[in-house]
Amino acid sequence: MKWGHDFGSLTGVVVAMFCAVAFLGYAGAIVWAGMRQAKATRSFGDPKLLVHLVTYDSTARRAVKAVLLVVALLFAFIALARPKFGSGTRIVPATNLDVVIVLDYSKSMYARDIVPNRIARAKAEVARLIQDLPGARFGAVAFAGEPMSFPLTSDGAAIAQFFRQLDPNDMPVGGTATARALEAGREVFARDPKSKDHMRVMVLVTDGEDLEGDPVSVAQNCASEGTRIDVVQIGGRAPEVIPDVGPEGKASGVRHDDEGKPMTTQLSAEGEAQLARVAQTSGGTIVRAEHGETGIDTIARSLRKVMREELSEKVETVYAEEYAWPLGIAVLLLLADALIGEAPRRRRDLAEVKG
Repeated sequence: MKWGHDFGSLTGVVVAMFCAVAFLGYAGAIVWAGMRQAKATRSFGDPKLLVHLVTYDSTARRAVKAVLLVVALLFAFIALARPKFGSGTRIVPATNLDVVIVLDYSKSMYARDIVPNRIARAKAEVARLIQDLPGARFGAVAFAGEPMSFPLTSDGAAIAQFFRQLDPNDMPVGGTATARALEAGREVFARDPKSKDHMRVMVLVTDGEDLEGDPVSVAQNCASEGTRIDVVQIGGRAPEVIPDVGPEGKASGVRHDDEGKPMTTQLSAEGEAQLARVAQTSGGTIVRAEHGETGIDTIARSLRKVMREELSEKVETVYAEEYAWPLGIAVLLLLADALIGEAPRRRRDLAEVKG
């Protein structure tokens, strides 16, 4: 058996203490009233002589009524505690997982420190992540200076195709607007009415820092809404040259700045700290690319574990509430108390009625 209130919590303790104090207080009040009445009788005169002046002694009936009231109160408090008895088991459906992948499409993602290059490898590993999480729903945000989004869907192949058909050269505005991209991810969740009941995760894959917005502030808003952000940091402080990739996807040397110097990409110490705070603020994790890997597969393993252990289907005991029977007994006792008078009904003399 268990109780409807959690008596291990502060609220449960307060309820239990209130019931105990009320019950003892009421019982004590009845005893005290009886003692007062006995004292008043003794102060009026000799109890042995007063017996002959009283037409009926209601002490026994009052005692019975007091017992009925106290027992009724006891059963009422039992009903208030909502006793429950196990009556079987039920299957708890698995909680759905919604994942919005936020992928950086700035031109620095053409760097080749990861084979064949950062963006191609990231797209391939994102597609594998989607395949490895059957049953999850996915949304997408591709960003550089401005984000492009795709709504949540159970069709993971559509999300993989969305990323596959894009390249950094397709982005209308250059740059790395991480804050705008995370806001777009929030909007993807907000536009889907089912998402509020699901576990929500954003996976941010980027190689740069946001010099315009405040992604940490956006991460705080995500955390308040129950959305976690896992960060995949591609690239580090070592400079990498950026290939000059044409519209056909073929590289022709390296990109040069206005002064003719080769363009390189590298993440500053401030940029690394910014990405770490985005993950930490939202309760997520940060994975840094190393040994020629992007780190997306690490996030995929973590999400698979969550789906298998935390969001999987569960069996739990079903408890049937049995508050009705103690409440019914309390009502019957109160009715009995109301029907029992303190003295028996006196019949008027028939002669007086006729007269």
